[in-house]
Amino acid sequence: MILKLCILGSNSAKPAFNRHPSAQLLQVEEGYYLIDCGEGTQMQLMRYRYKSSKICRIFITHLHGDHFLGLPGLLDSFVLSGRVAPIHLYGPKGVDDILRFHFQLTGGGLSFPLHFQEVPTHEASIILETERISVQSIPLEHRVPCAGYIFREKEKERNILSEKIKQYNIPYPAIRAIKKGADFETDSGELIANELLTKAPPKPLSYAYCSDTSYSEFLLPYLHKIDLLYHESTYLNDCASMAAERGHTTAAEAARLAQKAEVRQLLLGHYSSRYRDLQPFLDESRPIFASTYLSKEGQEWEIGRLVE
Repeated sequence: MILKLCILGSNSAKPAFNRHPSAQLLQVEEGYYLIDCGEGTQMQLMRYRYKSSKICRIFITHLHGDHFLGLPGLLDSFVLSGRVAPIHLYGPKGVDDILRFHFQLTGGGLSFPLHFQEVPTHEASIILETERISVQSIPLEHRVPCAGYIFREKEKERNILSEKIKQYNIPYPAIRAIKKGADFETDSGELIANELLTKAPPKPLSYAYCSDTSYSEFLLPYLHKIDLLYHESTYLNDCASMAAERGHTTAAEAARLAQKAEVRQLLLGHYSSRYRDLQPFLDESRPIFASTYLSKEGQEWEIGRLVE
């Protein structure tokens, strides 16, 4: 499975300089996972030609408007298009109350099942397990309850070598066990070690999304050796005290966290609208962590193969 990420919104608080509030689309075999849903997310989906009908799961980090206000409208549009496929929604306490209040006041209803799962914001928790992927929530330090999300591929089965099937006349029923790690005993009683029959699968990929948060080394064990870490970098060092006061992180702090967590690559975002030019974010972060990149709207990133 290939994990692909599209940045739909990269700004904080409000739209500015053709940047929009937070929203990302993670493509998995199951469909699309929408991560946060700031104002204008629907327009961004249309702009970059992603079918919103493929969204099957939505993950909200917290209830500040730049991460949430696009959601009621998106759900309304699903109704107008006659959607019947279910949506699984994950978020902190209160998300379901706001949506219920919205539909109550507008006199609307849903044409599809909406399954809400409350996400803890004070401890890490596995909130989703599918056949191919797991999702873990992690607590973030912000002014309101806030959770980040880590998406991990599950370990794949080993790949059996076709030439070994012929060489040892391996029957079809035995192949399944071999792919799961079993050795093979031939008709003559010879035991063939699994590593001689198979090759290791590709390394499972991982993506971590840390939205609004102060710098927190509490996250290090959870982020250790993540393939791609998206970490908010609302401010530069010129506003470090403001970042701390408002529960945000600077570009340099995000780079330090990435360096200490030994992640493979770092993606910055959630830029303050006080900054038109984003190059200084790289200038501050790359001396600390060289594999740092800017999130730019409309760009699609293949997790594990990120290039500038």
